[in-house]
Amino acid sequence: MDTLTLSRLQFGVTTIYHFFFVPLTIGLSFLVAILETLYVKKGDVRYKQMAKFWGRLFLINFSMGVVTGIVQEFQFGMNWSGYSRFVGDIFGAPLAIEALVAFFLESTFLGVWIFGWEKLSKKVHLASIWLASIAASLSAFWILLANSFMQNPVGYTLNNGRAEMTDFGALLTNRHLWFQYPHVLTSGLTTAGFFIVGISAINILRKNNKGFFEKSFRFGAVAAIIGTVLVILVGHEQTRSVAKEQPMKIAAAEALWETSAPAPFAIVANIDQENRTNNGDLTIPGGLSFLLYYNFSGEVKGINDLQTELEATHGTGDYIPPVAVIFYSFRVMVAAGGLMLILGIAAIVIMKKKRPVSDYRKWMTAFSLALILPYLANAAGWLMAEMGRYPWVVYGLQTMEDGVSVVTDPVSLLISLIGFVAVYTILAIADVYLIKRHGIKNPESDQEITSSIEGKGASLWT
Repeated sequence: MDTLTLSRLQFGVTTIYHFFFVPLTIGLSFLVAILETLYVKKGDVRYKQMAKFWGRLFLINFSMGVVTGIVQEFQFGMNWSGYSRFVGDIFGAPLAIEALVAFFLESTFLGVWIFGWEKLSKKVHLASIWLASIAASLSAFWILLANSFMQNPVGYTLNNGRAEMTDFGALLTNRHLWFQYPHVLTSGLTTAGFFIVGISAINILRKNNKGFFEKSFRFGAVAAIIGTVLVILVGHEQTRSVAKEQPMKIAAAEALWETSAPAPFAIVANIDQENRTNNGDLTIPGGLSFLLYYNFSGEVKGINDLQTELEATHGTGDYIPPVAVIFYSFRVMVAAGGLMLILGIAAIVIMKKKRPVSDYRKWMTAFSLALILPYLANAAGWLMAEMGRYPWVVYGLQTMEDGVSVVTDPVSLLISLIGFVAVYTILAIADVYLIKRHGIKNPESDQEITSSIEGKGASLWT
């Protein structure tokens, strides 16, 4: 493989692995803050136990996210030096703010929260987890501001072959940012909700302190259904916005080769990218037009016409992204979202019944398996967003071929890629082990937690 392919593969591997941890960090920090707020407001020490239990799992996830995130920054200078030279004046500012403000704020107040139990007043300690949660969301904001410029460049001028910032306010008000950012926040809430639901369901099946995990299940289910509904609504509006900014991405997501009015929504398709056609598909007539325009007659440009337009604007080249990958990534994301919506509704229905949720063992099995759904949706959505921009690293301004480092040795890239995969595999095993050790257990046996709730221990839940 050549330098470009290996560089893309290496960055893709590290990014997707890192993004496994980001939504849960955002969502779980918020939910832990709510649990401690309930403890401080109501004085119910059960909420304190829940905040500590789920807070411990949040810290494991946060630590993994930090480790995997650091690696990405080095790749900008090593594998993508052409990109860094071209857009460093713009890209560097939000990354610096994220590191110097948001990340340090988050890390500092997490330290206060971890070591401040019983040492600080309840309200001061509560403020520390809220500040850490807000900082986690701010961290995502600055990263997505930088990414949104790559998707929809604004507030810049080209000078001597470089993009230079002329309007920071334009970056802050980038249309793409204000659809992408809420989508990431709501996906974080969904991920955290299903994480709590899934871990609780596993413990209920193992008959670990049913009182604790039934209450956790109910709390997580409310977060999960709220998050799922919001992420679907925000994601739909984001798709309509992307159709205006990057019509090729939407056409590829639907394997729509020819301009159509009305445009069908494809459920499945046998995609032949080499010949720019589908060898059979199953579609809903007018479905895509309705999703984008709320009517069944709107025109949607096809891949072939968009390719012609891009060649006329940017010169001869292949501007068609990997259609099959984007098409099925989008459907994995949508299918996972649909299943989460069904399960979220089922969880609410179960909670409204008079019987304990632990009586519904088959449903508990389904909820424990559903733990993987938000991760599938997050990874598939991110894959579609980034690969759908191909061949641009900065949409309309710089191609990936121009952004990659030309001096990087493919052999060195291959060795480092193998090394990353090996290390990340070890980290994945360690993460699963730690989550299982600290999450699949009976809180009755956790001396650190039970001793912190005034010696009442498991009797609180019976």
